[in-house]
Amino acid sequence: MLEGKGVIEDTDMPVKMQIQAMLLASQALDVYDVLDCTSIAAHIKKEFDKKYGGGWQCVVGSKFGCYFTHTKGTFIYFTLETLNFLIFKGATSP
Repeated sequence: MLEGKGVIEDTDMPVKMQIQAMLLASQALDVYDVLDCTSIAAHIKKEFDKKYGGGWQCVVGSKFGCYFTHTKGTFIYFTLETLNFLIFKGATSP
């Protein structure tokens, strides 16, 4: 497992889910090359879908912009090592 500590930038997730998100990110970085952001994101998304039901989205990279609507209590944005991670469950616009 990576030694670096993640830094949560913003979230509305319950703490248990936050810990799970950062643990999965760390595990994915142990399995995939840091440049393979697509595989890292797919790994995290699939695990969240299994554990918390379908509809999860995951974006991983060093630079990206985004604008989205999410289900309350399902959003986290954090940094681990050199990558940024955005995980959320999609929602319909009000």
